[in-house]
Amino acid sequence: MKKLFVYFLCTGNSCRSQIAEGWARHLGGDRIEVQSAGIEAHGLNPRAIATMKEAGIDISHHTSKLIDPDLLNSADYVITLCGDANDKCPITPRHVRRLHWGFEDPARATGTEDEIASKFREVRDAIRDQIATWLEQEVDRPAELVADIRIDVGPSRT
Repeated sequence: MKKLFVYFLCTGNSCRSQIAEGWARHLGGDRIEVQSAGIEAHGLNPRAIATMKEAGIDISHHTSKLIDPDLLNSADYVITLCGDANDKCPITPRHVRRLHWGFEDPARATGTEDEIASKFREVRDAIRDQIATWLEQEVDRPAELVADIRIDVGPSRT
């Protein structure tokens, strides 16, 4: 059986989408194929790397990438993690299921080092929980049920 291909998108592919890719690879194991990209490529955020390392997941080998049209068009799911990516994401074919999970940008957190680290952890854990729920509800369902699922994500962008 073909693995589901999930493509996480964010503005700069530096933080939220990298965290999501790390969690999805970790939690999804060999059930899914995962990539991430951005509208722009800002480089990997060192705090995202450190925060994921605290959770036992190494994303230091990830790279910040621009959206690849071939990957975008071959994905089973395209999941945007910020409003900018949702608004600027290129049109996808009808077979691509589009989801939007808006998460606060921890890279914009201000305050002390502890307060900023706390915001990164909060977003990291929220992304983990969303992916775990999604895997349980969508990926782990029997194939005959998944084929009938239609996810309402708003107006069609095709």
